[in-house]
Amino acid sequence: MYFSGSAIAVLTIFGATLIGLIRFQRQPAAVFAVVMLVLYATNLVSTNQLVSSMSNPGLLTLTLLVLCSLALEKTRLLRVLATFILRPSLATSGFRLYLLVAASSACLNNTAIVASLLAPVRNNPYHPPSKLLLPLSYAAILGGTLTLVGTSTNLIVSSMYRSVGGSGLHFFDFTLIGCLLVLVCGGVLFLTIRWLPEHPTEPGHYKHYLIDTQVGENSPLIGKSLEANGLRHLESLFVAELVRDKHLMSPVHPGQLVQAGDRLIFSGDVAQVSQLRQFPGLDTFADSNGLLGSNLTEVVIRPESILIGKTLKSVNFRSRFDAAVVAIRRDGESVSGKLGEVVLHSGDFLVLAVGPDFSSRDNLAKNFIHLSGVAISKHLTGWREWLAIGGFILAILLSAVGAIPLLKGMVILLGVLVFSNCLSVNELVRRFPRQLWLIVASALLLSQALTNSGLTGQLTQALIPIAHMGYGWLMIAMLYIVTWLLTELVTNNAAAALVFPLAWGMAQAAGINPIGPLMVVAYAASASFISPYGYQTNLMVYNAGHYRLSDFLKVGGPLALVYGVIVVTFVPIVFH
Repeated sequence: MYFSGSAIAVLTIFGATLIGLIRFQRQPAAVFAVVMLVLYATNLVSTNQLVSSMSNPGLLTLTLLVLCSLALEKTRLLRVLATFILRPSLATSGFRLYLLVAASSACLNNTAIVASLLAPVRNNPYHPPSKLLLPLSYAAILGGTLTLVGTSTNLIVSSMYRSVGGSGLHFFDFTLIGCLLVLVCGGVLFLTIRWLPEHPTEPGHYKHYLIDTQVGENSPLIGKSLEANGLRHLESLFVAELVRDKHLMSPVHPGQLVQAGDRLIFSGDVAQVSQLRQFPGLDTFADSNGLLGSNLTEVVIRPESILIGKTLKSVNFRSRFDAAVVAIRRDGESVSGKLGEVVLHSGDFLVLAVGPDFSSRDNLAKNFIHLSGVAISKHLTGWREWLAIGGFILAILLSAVGAIPLLKGMVILLGVLVFSNCLSVNELVRRFPRQLWLIVASALLLSQALTNSGLTGQLTQALIPIAHMGYGWLMIAMLYIVTWLLTELVTNNAAAALVFPLAWGMAQAAGINPIGPLMVVAYAASASFISPYGYQTNLMVYNAGHYRLSDFLKVGGPLALVYGVIVVTFVPIVFH
């Protein structure tokens, strides 16, 4: 077979891309950025093709979907799910976790789901988190196979299909086989979960700031347990102590009933303090002073400070500094009790909610070493929370029934979220999925270069004899194995983008509907079960659960085998 100079150049770049992705597994965006520059600099792609790849409708849809899901991360939706999931029985917790996460991942960003449930599962009072974290990731992966928007790889394959003149994939094209995967693989996971290790929650995972709250006289929390109120499943915060009538309880039982006037002492990440505002009648120490705003300031008490040996109440901290203490932490020693009654020491860390006159006070330098600002993780409440949840569900439903294109629905939803202050422009800029956008755009460009060089056509001609011999099933199996291996070695998005031209060439050679081979690529790109590096959710739980590679092999190996057999068997049947 004769290869032109441009074909050899593209093949070389393609091979170098694979090597680069394996060598630099944690930096796929950087590898693809170099690929984009090389392709454009060597005139293997045109300027129009470069611009077209960057503004591909499928890529824009994927980007907007990620941005709109940021608003969902700020609602109570996933934390309410966490409250429902975790129960004293491991079997019950595992069953509820699997079903709810899989169902949620069909429409929501699975990375966001795992990120939101990571802390509640890791800090749950019933089970070793290592028994649930890996199933959490696997449930999110399997749930992503249910719909077009379930995972980014599905949208990538659909967008690349449109780029070669196809109609794209439809919302429910994935659902039939996806349901089979969720049910059968769920059964396999239930049998293999016993092989997971029992690592307890690691103490001291967060900076243990002490956050003091009080239950108001008319709070709806009164008369219900901490568990029922959802106070045991907050992100990066947990109830460390309860002070009632000058009596301190620690540790606090999940079934402890809340009474009026109770002081609930939380420990954990102070940046998540705004979660506490979602509970009516639960006021923080700073809230009572009306200063808890959008940003906080972290300071350390100087050795010569007048505060040493005194309490916050006795020094009248609020009027002296125009600031209220949100939280306190002390290295090397635990802090206990009501915040206002803690005796301050030299070197104590304080997080302050500051008033407008704070920076002008002349006593700051004498008492504090200023460290930095602490940005509060904002959470939506009231009508904005309902708007974020309802708007996202409505946009997905309208797209699913074909009323409006998903891209149009996401554009409208994003505009509504911004103008209603559910999302800010700064948040969108800060959380813009640059790496995902760069990977997909570069992969689309590489696919275009393969076509420009004639390699796709040559591949088609080479596969025609195999297709005429009736070995279509062999091509499907080969396509699955290649995509799966790339997913485990590099990343799911990169694997889908790189194998797409091969799948398209196979379909052309065999003279068959391309939907089947493309669906195999989409499913195989999500089949990351035996490596912590192939899928972002695996990497998240890998560190949090203190897993070893052998844990992924023991539990994920049978899962990967069953998953592959189902896909290779049923895709040719369902998609003819």
